[in-house]
Amino acid sequence: MAENENAAAPATETTGDAPAAAETQAATEPQAEAEPEAEAAPPEEITYHAVEKDGQVTAIWEMQGRKHLRTIDPRSRQGQEILRLYTAEHGE
Repeated sequence: MAENENAAAPATETTGDAPAAAETQAATEPQAEAEPEAEAAPPEEITYHAVEKDGQVTAIWEMQGRKHLRTIDPRSRQGQEILRLYTAEHGE
């Protein structure tokens, strides 16, 4: 009988370790899943908005989503390039 009891004891210890291993895996899995979610959200694209007054463009706003990044003078080289690209795309 003693032999059967000893044989059963290691099996109990082995099953006792399995939940600990499962807990370790469960503890690491949420961290692994959290990282791809942060990477999965792409940054919002940059857009340009013309500010007009009396039919003239007085400023160009560079935006990322709802965040204003900077104001570009429409008379500057970059401002003229942005306006040229816009008018080429929309064929005014």
